Amino acid sequence: MIRSQRLGNSPKEQMPVRIPCECGKETQAEEKKANTRKGPWLIHFFARTNDVVPGRDFLLSCPDKVRATMLAALKAVAEAPPPAFSGGGYWEAMHQEMAGYYEVRVDGPQREHFRLFCVLVRDEDGSLQLGGPSLVILGGKSKAFRTVLSSKDYADIRVLGDEFSSTTPRSVERP
Repeated sequence: MIRSQRLGNSPKEQMPVRIPCECGKETQAEEKKANTRKGPWLIHFFARTNDVVPGRDFLLSCPDKVRATMLAALKAVAEAPPPAFSGGGYWEAMHQEMAGYYEVRVDGPQREHFRLFCVLVRDEDGSLQLGGPSLVILGGKSKAFRTVLSSKDYADIRVLGDEFSSTTPRSVERP
């Protein structure tokens, strides 16, 4: 294990020096950092077994500006990577029955709300054949201003998530 130590008295003189530790074991934080993908996460669309790609189909149905904003938000999340991304007002972790899902939130013309639902998958060992940590787009929904999505709408997204998780290798399409 390597530990950092600062040398010098003034802030300008202090420089980090890596000193090997006698124990030879890595801390959990160092081990996690070593196993984290260095570059951007990959982005995939979930592809159903009948060749329907709900996330792509939803994006194509969105107004151009909404689609462009959603794609830019997805790119920013993937490049951050996702665990370090603060949201920027577009990326939100979901809660309660939707815990484990994320949504990209964009408002469109006439204040219509567009939501794109995603999951994060860490495929470090390659067993899912995603090529590494991935942001997977499941599907989307839109709703009128000041309304909420119904329980059925959320259940539809969970069905897509369950279908995605039930196959190995995962069924995806690159954007």
